[in-house]
Amino acid sequence: MFQKILIANRGEIAARVIATARRMGIATVAVHSDADAQALHVTLADEAVRIGPAPVAESYLNGQAIIAAALRTGAEAIHPGYGFLSENPAFVEAVEAAGLTFIGPPASAIRAMGLKDAAKRLMEAAGVPVVPGYHGPDQDPARLAREAQAIGYPVLIKARAGGGGKGMRLVEDPAAFPAALESAAREAQASFGDPACLIEKYISSPRHIEVQVFADTQGTTVHLFERDCSLQRRHQKVIEEAPAPGMTDPVRTAMTQAAIQAARSIGYRGAGTVEFIADGSGPLREDGFWFMEMNTRLQVEHPVSEAITGLDFVELQLRVAAGEPLPFAQGDLQIDGHAIEARLYAEDAERGFLPATGRLTHLAFPPATAFRRGPVRVDAGVRAGDEITPWYDPMIAKVIAHAPDRTTALTLLGQTLDATRIAGSTTNLAFLAALTRHPDVQTGKVDTGLIARDLAALTARLPLPPETSALAALAALDLLDPPTGADPWDTLTGWRGWSNAESFVTLDHRGEDHALKIEHLGQRRFRVSAGADTTALTLLASTGDLRFETDGLIRSAGVAQTADTITVFLNGQSFGFHAVLPQGETGHADSGDAISAPMPGLVAKLHTTPGATVTKGDPLVVLEAMKMEHILTAPRDGRIAEVLVAEGDQVADGTTLVRLEGEDA
Repeated sequence: MFQKILIANRGEIAARVIATARRMGIATVAVHSDADAQALHVTLADEAVRIGPAPVAESYLNGQAIIAAALRTGAEAIHPGYGFLSENPAFVEAVEAAGLTFIGPPASAIRAMGLKDAAKRLMEAAGVPVVPGYHGPDQDPARLAREAQAIGYPVLIKARAGGGGKGMRLVEDPAAFPAALESAAREAQASFGDPACLIEKYISSPRHIEVQVFADTQGTTVHLFERDCSLQRRHQKVIEEAPAPGMTDPVRTAMTQAAIQAARSIGYRGAGTVEFIADGSGPLREDGFWFMEMNTRLQVEHPVSEAITGLDFVELQLRVAAGEPLPFAQGDLQIDGHAIEARLYAEDAERGFLPATGRLTHLAFPPATAFRRGPVRVDAGVRAGDEITPWYDPMIAKVIAHAPDRTTALTLLGQTLDATRIAGSTTNLAFLAALTRHPDVQTGKVDTGLIARDLAALTARLPLPPETSALAALAALDLLDPPTGADPWDTLTGWRGWSNAESFVTLDHRGEDHALKIEHLGQRRFRVSAGADTTALTLLASTGDLRFETDGLIRSAGVAQTADTITVFLNGQSFGFHAVLPQGETGHADSGDAISAPMPGLVAKLHTTPGATVTKGDPLVVLEAMKMEHILTAPRDGRIAEVLVAEGDQVADGTTLVRLEGEDA
């Protein structure tokens, strides 16, 4: 077994590999960019090496710097995690040429599955069912448009080197095909250095079901059952589970055998996932699934398969890479219960899942295991105080629940999400909790279009409970903490002999001002008024969460406070407030004529020029953030007054990109 390994990655997957290596007595080396100098994975590793500045091309994609770091520290092997260089065959060859071991499949297997078009031709030859489509080398847009027409709309444009939803576009109208192809190719070039695309038939009510496989160097290839990853937004997974709802033994046998055949056909070694698209319009069928792609690495969602098998996949990766045989045969493996994972991201679900940034001023999870099996498992790559930057994937953590059955696991996941508290960045936490309560998710009737169909309901804003603004007002006035002195008069904060003392504060919640009056009633009792609405509230003694009573009902809440923000956690929801500056000190309101960057990013393409006439909804700017494209459109009909950026510009959050002429111009 290896004595020391280097992890060529960052975030939660780097921390995940370090945790298993430590349990096995293997020393670890982390690598980091300048932006990650104080990151969690750096502090967990035995050693750490700087490999470059923040941009991934100059750090985590710098294979030579990573190999040099391994040689410098005496590491014997490199674990790539997922993403970055994990599926780069040239990197594998460079690692091996340096006398190191790559903890993953051989370069030949990665290369065989690296391009979706070639992989599908290979799978067809191996007898694995493949989705109808065009996988040829001719990339002439006219040829691709003809192929799409021949296949029949709707079709999917997919980057042949793609993954994670990048370079993928659903096209339902032939008129939209050219623009969608151009956008997919541009995104594929930015993400993978390869703009080539393939065209596939879009399966109605598709389900995304994948099979985990493992192979050793002694010729044994096994499957570790399936996962359902159908709950997706923008072709990226949100919630994954194992086993797949509605899976039958005959379909499982057909699908897992196809996956094993796929792995064997390319001489696979280590952990891999064979992904299938299945017809979800009815019950799963033995003839109703098709090969989509193979991910030649560990998957983000591997913890759900670890939960139902009781295995540590990273340990298996290390042992296989060291030449050991798999310690089990196919017949030894059984499914134990049900596991569901939710991906917790810094992103704004209400604004089309735009990536978010910010410093995590508060981050707290309920009791859970970390990077190992448990009823509740939280694999986090960040801590309270860490900053979510625009440089990398904005994942905060993966939250996994494991129980004897699916209903219990889903309930446990929802309860865990409700008890999770985050402040400092917009997240998808409330969206994930709402998704666990969706009727179709509850019954297992899932497909890849569910989130898009019901997005409005899943992201609907809840009314602001009056108790939350009352607690925020007390926090703003520093009235939540109990008195610390021994003098009984200390308990009468705000008391007056002739009347109740009053305090006033104005708080902003989601852009709306709330003017609040607080009456001090003594004994930690208050009356908080917002216009005609009044909340009587008593603060109670507690050793943990804040305990309070309203209308005879005692409840718990959490409050996180920084210099300028207050976040109240109540009933599984979080409500953020900002103190409002006195009148005359606030900035001017947006006139609605400016189109601004909703996040830091790169101006990938401009669709307009000064003087152009535009209609509401016309695309104006394509902004690339975290390797995904975001199209900014005209908010109304009008004429372009100014274009303030150029293609290739890096812009900050809130930067004005385009300005419309005033409506009275």
